[in-house]
Amino acid sequence: MGMTLAEKILASASGRETVSPDEIVVASVDLAMSHENADLVRKSFQEIGAGRVWDPERIVIILDHRVPAESENTAATHKAIREFVEAQRIRHFYDVGRGGICHQVLAERGHVLPGMVVVGTDSHTTTHGAFGAFATGIGATEMAGVWTEGRLWFKVPSTFRIEVSGALAPWVSAKDLILYIIGQLGADGADYRAVEFEGRVIRNMTVASRMVLANLSMEMGAKVAFTPVDEELLEYLAGRTGTRIPLSPSFEPDPDASYEQVIRIDAGESIPEPVVACPHSVDRVRPVSELTDVLVNQAVLGSCTNGRLEDLELAARVISFQRVHPRTRLLVIPASQQIYLDAIRLGYLQRLVAAGAMVNPPGCGPCVGVHQGILAAGEVCISSTNRNFIGRMGSKDSRVYLASPAVVAASAVAGHIAHPGEIRNEVAA
Repeated sequence: MGMTLAEKILASASGRETVSPDEIVVASVDLAMSHENADLVRKSFQEIGAGRVWDPERIVIILDHRVPAESENTAATHKAIREFVEAQRIRHFYDVGRGGICHQVLAERGHVLPGMVVVGTDSHTTTHGAFGAFATGIGATEMAGVWTEGRLWFKVPSTFRIEVSGALAPWVSAKDLILYIIGQLGADGADYRAVEFEGRVIRNMTVASRMVLANLSMEMGAKVAFTPVDEELLEYLAGRTGTRIPLSPSFEPDPDASYEQVIRIDAGESIPEPVVACPHSVDRVRPVSELTDVLVNQAVLGSCTNGRLEDLELAARVISFQRVHPRTRLLVIPASQQIYLDAIRLGYLQRLVAAGAMVNPPGCGPCVGVHQGILAAGEVCISSTNRNFIGRMGSKDSRVYLASPAVVAASAVAGHIAHPGEIRNEVAA
């Protein structure tokens, strides 16, 4: 019997010929990433008594959750991390103003390659399955062990295969597809499973859109998630590493791999219009047309899910030469410094600011609920981020709806949750 991609990567990393679901293996880690919580890892690392990290070249630390520092405590945390990085000679450190959101920086700087085992002290580390890596989030104590030994134990996950056929309807994006899937499976529907996405719809997506699928798979409980390793991806990586990796059978599941479940979706039939995840759970998914009576105080475009260049371009196109509604604040947060620069050069940010948007520095922004646009009691936000739990973005009495960049932009103009096609039709009229 063949192996799934998760099984193949874990077998290779643990020096095994084969592995099976539910087996425990000890795998070598290729890359270990942390953001501000590197300070917690640092403290655990020092408690262990280890003097030096196992390999400073395989550790990446990126400040992104609270940038620039919003409090004296955060400033002290940043300072401690900088001192640790210097003492340990960790070369891949992205300080304030030099990187952006951790998952975007790892991708655009070419840190993640197919077949790698990647761990990060952030739950959305699953994002890097879009590059054919076994990538998952871990805790600070676990990461301290990785910093010490470069290894970690894993239970081999069973795998769901999700095959998406047909074609996406107008204004329906990768964000709508994954929200629809989460709505069908539930917030724990793929708990500790690997997920493989496949099909014509997936292979027609950009790498940025594939990252959306892998990123949000965590919100249905997935341990890891993969999109195909194909020429589209390898071309993307070549532009960032300077090296062209040849396609290899090791980067894909075996034809006779065994799956716990195979889910087949006709995209055009199942998702005829954009969808929205309603408060206070990512799996409370409804069509946008059922929510047009929801008034919006704030719209957020950004995050590790949807703060990439194609997202900013789409929002600028939807808004066109219209203005943000008087009752609504539109916050735009590019996912990285590079995206920020590209969006300036291409005029996307100019169009958004002219419409009434405020641009925040690259980082997680209000998604973490501590600064740069948190919500007051009773306020409603439509956001391209990945979580809408109670109090996620500020007051416990606020409400957050999750949607695609197109729906966020349309809602900012309308002042209520809106279909982007309707906004564009108004412009044409």
